[in-house]
Amino acid sequence: MGLHGKLVAAIEFKAGGDVFHELFRHKPHDISTISPEIVKGCDLHEGEFGHVGSIICWEYIHDGKVKKAKEVIQLIDEEKKLIQFKVIEGDLMELYKDFIITMHVETNGGIDLVTCTMEYEMLNEDVEHPISILSLFIDLTKSIETHHLAKP
Repeated sequence: MGLHGKLVAAIEFKAGGDVFHELFRHKPHDISTISPEIVKGCDLHEGEFGHVGSIICWEYIHDGKVKKAKEVIQLIDEEKKLIQFKVIEGDLMELYKDFIITMHVETNGGIDLVTCTMEYEMLNEDVEHPISILSLFIDLTKSIETHHLAKP
C-alpha cells in the first residue's frame, strides 16, 4: 500500500512555451550547454530525437553526484506541447519500479506554464518520494528560462 505516487509542479516560463517544448523534443542534447551545473549530457541511443520510441540517456547532477537515466519517449503531443519519458534504466531504477516523467506547456491568460508530472512506483516503503528530483526539474526549468531570456 502507498507505493504509488504522483508529483506535479507548474512553473511560469517567461521565455516562451514553444522554446521549452522544442528544446526537450528536438534538442535535448543542447540542455547540457544551457545548464551544465544540472545536466552533464544527453545522448541518443536509439531512434531520432523527437520521435516516439527513441531512447536517450541523460547524465545529470543530483544530490552532488553524477547520475544516469536511460529513457524511452512514450508520447508526444504537439498540440498540447507534451512529451512523456519512461525511465527504463539508471539510478532511479534502484529505488523505483516505474518512473514516468511528463512535461507539457499550457498558456493561460498569456502566461506560459511548464508542468512536470512524475508518476512512480517505489520498490518498497523505505523509498522516499522523489521530491528532490522534482525540485531539480524546477531548477532546470528556471535555468533554461534564464538562458533564453539573456539571449539578444
